[in-house]
Amino acid sequence: MAGGIGSRFWPLSKTERPKQFLDILGTGRTLLQQTYDRFNKIMPPDQIFIVSNLEYKELIVSQIPDLPEENILLEPLRRNTAPCIEFANFRIHMKEPNARIVVAPSDHLIMKEEEFLRYVKQALDFVTVNDALLTMGIVPSRPETGYGYIQSIEKKVKGYESTGLRKVKTFTEKPDLKLAKVFLDSGDFYWNSGIFFWSLKTIMQSFENHLPEIHNLFRDGEGVYGTADEDDFIKKTYGSCRNISIDYGVMEKADNVFVLVSDFGWSDLGTWGSLYEQLAKDEVQNSVTGKHVFMYESSGNIVNVQDDKLVVLQGLNDYIVVQNENIILVCKREEEQKIKQYVNEIKTEIGDGMM
Repeated sequence: MAGGIGSRFWPLSKTERPKQFLDILGTGRTLLQQTYDRFNKIMPPDQIFIVSNLEYKELIVSQIPDLPEENILLEPLRRNTAPCIEFANFRIHMKEPNARIVVAPSDHLIMKEEEFLRYVKQALDFVTVNDALLTMGIVPSRPETGYGYIQSIEKKVKGYESTGLRKVKTFTEKPDLKLAKVFLDSGDFYWNSGIFFWSLKTIMQSFENHLPEIHNLFRDGEGVYGTADEDDFIKKTYGSCRNISIDYGVMEKADNVFVLVSDFGWSDLGTWGSLYEQLAKDEVQNSVTGKHVFMYESSGNIVNVQDDKLVVLQGLNDYIVVQNENIILVCKREEEQKIKQYVNEIKTEIGDGMM
């Protein structure tokens, strides 16, 4: 899934080039390219699909030239993750009705790739022989308010006692700090990674059960997928499709949901704060990207500026300082969740021209 605009990473991430198309970590590969490389180790390019917005087609083609162009599924409108996944379901069904599927965001950081691929194999093996919807859960390391949480049933899954498989009890979206602390202390809540596994048969049945209006909209395209008429059909379908996530639409309603508790060095890189956690820091916990940044009596900051800019900071503690072209953002790290709100307000006030 590669269609988001990454507004919480503004101003580095902009609508015209969101964070999945950026080399945020300085590795020489964008987040999308890293995600593709990861899965290309265990499956060929013709089994990898990228679902994104129509406006990003050229970016995807230029960054992932090995991917067959027919495997780039383009959405004319943003309708969240449920329609995105159902679109892919019907395209995959045309090619392989008995497919096992892994759904992954294109902008996550995974530090231990070999461990991750081992968990992927476990998960795919499980959904091959079980009518199950499976998500990867991450043991929380802090009371994070920017992630969704999964509560599991303590009892281990019969036949899989040696793994981290658990039955899911509840999902909770982005709690406040007080509740996040309760979740952390309880020991039976996990971060929802947003990485899902299922058989095509199971997920299509789940859509039919829990989101029948979306399922029926895409089912009307049977016989059209892969033809010259697909683009017009998808444009019409998305115009009628509700905006809803797979979590709200399916996962929270279904009774066959499981979690695989995992540890592979995961971060969704959803915010500047989550990036700050991953970056190298100096002796006073400043993380600096930029050749000419001078800091005095300042600590705990993440600074990201272009190399041709001279920046001097004095007496600044625990802030986010980002410059990109004609935009400068200065925001408290502890209040970074407000950045998305600021972006929306600024767009309303001055339009997209400077954004």
